[in-house]
Amino acid sequence: MTSAATVTGPAAAPGRRHGWWPLAVICSAHLMAVLDTTVMFVALPSVQHSLSLTVTARQWVVTAYTLALAGLLLLGGRLADRFGARRTLLIGVAGFALASAAGGAAVDGTMLIAARAVQGAFAAVLVSSTKSLLITVYTDEDERARVMGVFTATLTAGMAAGFVLGGVLTTTLNWRWCLYVNLPLSLVALLGAPRVLPNLPGRRDVRIDLVSVLLSAAGMIALVYGLGEASSLGWGSAPIVTALTAAAVLLAAFAARQAGRAGRLLPLRVILERNRGGGYLALIVNALSTFGMMLVLTYQLQSVMAYSPLQTGLALIPFALAAAAGSAFAAPRLMRRLPPRWTVAGSVVAEAAGLLPLVWLTPASRYLPLILAATLIEGLATGIAGPAALNIALRAVPRSDRGAAAAGTSAVGQLGSSIGAALLNTIAATATAGYLAAHAAAGAAAGTVHGFAVAMTWGAVIVIAVAIPVAVLINAKAPARRPGSAG
Repeated sequence: MTSAATVTGPAAAPGRRHGWWPLAVICSAHLMAVLDTTVMFVALPSVQHSLSLTVTARQWVVTAYTLALAGLLLLGGRLADRFGARRTLLIGVAGFALASAAGGAAVDGTMLIAARAVQGAFAAVLVSSTKSLLITVYTDEDERARVMGVFTATLTAGMAAGFVLGGVLTTTLNWRWCLYVNLPLSLVALLGAPRVLPNLPGRRDVRIDLVSVLLSAAGMIALVYGLGEASSLGWGSAPIVTALTAAAVLLAAFAARQAGRAGRLLPLRVILERNRGGGYLALIVNALSTFGMMLVLTYQLQSVMAYSPLQTGLALIPFALAAAAGSAFAAPRLMRRLPPRWTVAGSVVAEAAGLLPLVWLTPASRYLPLILAATLIEGLATGIAGPAALNIALRAVPRSDRGAAAAGTSAVGQLGSSIGAALLNTIAATATAGYLAAHAAAGAAAGTVHGFAVAMTWGAVIVIAVAIPVAVLINAKAPARRPGSAG
């Protein structure tokens, strides 16, 4: 495994402080992509009624976005390397805003689904560009620790807030404003980026391998589709078996091509350096545990405890607040004082502890104390794990590979969330079926909650198991303390 030194330049000199304005622009751009993964969930019934969608078409309002985003992330990263991250950020934000406006004005399901797919495509470009700009602008270690914390806190809070925002906008205005809300956010990035972000030139020597683009896009789309639809179609159904088989073949071919060709879409040197590899692994399990818990809590609160969508969103606010506190305050301090191994691996173990209260769920459970405890512990642990893992995953990346490395972190996050939702949902469904077969008189609610508890048990086991290789791989030293620094 190899390591490379970070390239510096006039716009990113070591030790130079850049303040909060570049971060505000970067966060506003990335926040649009994060909000759109959750804000439309609450609005789906209204969308279906307004546009007379079938159940299948309703699901594609969400699926079209996630598939396009997952399939084009790696291409977006390489485009940022070739043409410059600020330029691709502006293109991604402008395209995302126009697609949001088109989706909000949709007159039928076809127009809306097409707009959502275009949103996902431009989101792939802007997401990769924002992370590339983060490590380009913020090179001072102390400042980067704080920046990574605030960046992750903003995105985690945005994910949870999307449920609340979707409910508020749909109730007070209508579902179209769930898309129009992206327009003011886009203005912050479009007006601010030329003023506060460096315009470093792209690397013309970075080539875009179209075969690798097709292999990665098709492989990621097949994988996300197969995992996402397995719970409804069945793991043994022909579409799911075909999709997952195709994903395995396509992604294996993609990996082989990256190993044997110059001008790679995701150079293996980016992920094979042991510290970055450990960071990528931690990002996968971070997304797995968070989305797995969100899946269980969404069903528990709405299906078992009869919460409305808006009440469910409000019930998840403590998770967002705890995650924000972990990212913005706890993570930067731990990252400056402890070796990365213990910060990353320790926070991953803490995520497992956040799943454990849900092991004791029953049909009679109330929000206090189990669910609140789970959201607070998981939120705090996720808030620490996210920036710590992201920081080590983007450690010492050569300038020519920054976009690819940034896209890789987003791709593994997408992979972790898809695997977490699919795997834990399957475990829950299997446990529910087994419980009802043995306790026919117990009732559907008892079986469902038993499945949730079993899924959370396995989720905690998986997370702890992954923490071991994370701790083994990461061996970077703790950052050097500045003379006279208060830490």
